[in-house]
Amino acid sequence: MGVNDISKGVTIQYEGELYTVVDYAHMFKGRGKAVAQTKLKHLQTGRVIPRTITETDDFKVVRMEEREIKYLYGSGDEYVFMENESYEQFTLTRDQIGELKDYMLENTDMRGYFYNDKVLKVELPITVELKVVKTTPGVRGDTVSGGDKPATLETGAEVKVPLFIKEGEVIKVDTRDGSYVERVR
Repeated sequence: MGVNDISKGVTIQYEGELYTVVDYAHMFKGRGKAVAQTKLKHLQTGRVIPRTITETDDFKVVRMEEREIKYLYGSGDEYVFMENESYEQFTLTRDQIGELKDYMLENTDMRGYFYNDKVLKVELPITVELKVVKTTPGVRGDTVSGGDKPATLETGAEVKVPLFIKEGEVIKVDTRDGSYVERVR
């Protein structure tokens, strides 16, 4: 495996640790070897580090097994999940979950990525449906703010929603960037 196998979203083992490639840029220096400028997210700690990886560095692309899981509940800074086939439960920390906690409700179906039978990361579906629990009433003609207003969701996350959205309504949210998609009827 070479530097050309590195791409965004790929998991690699680098210097004995597992990382997800958050960002990368391939570079070729004249007659030199290929180089990848990367930002790597450590799968255990969630810390992002910049690294320049060359062909001579000790790294390999890791293939993970994808399994269906369910988020059960949170307790403090820990989140409990269950694998759907074996009903085996496991816990991840707030650092491992990251921003996903803003869109997770109990009993949410997700995907877990396993390496050597240990879960390394979890992913939500691209969109989730969440109830708006707090927002200000929209004022007709108030487009100074671009026609958006802040809303707090049942998970505690804040998103920008159109002026016509009211408290108690269910909306669809994009989990990749936390943006409003549509109202659910």
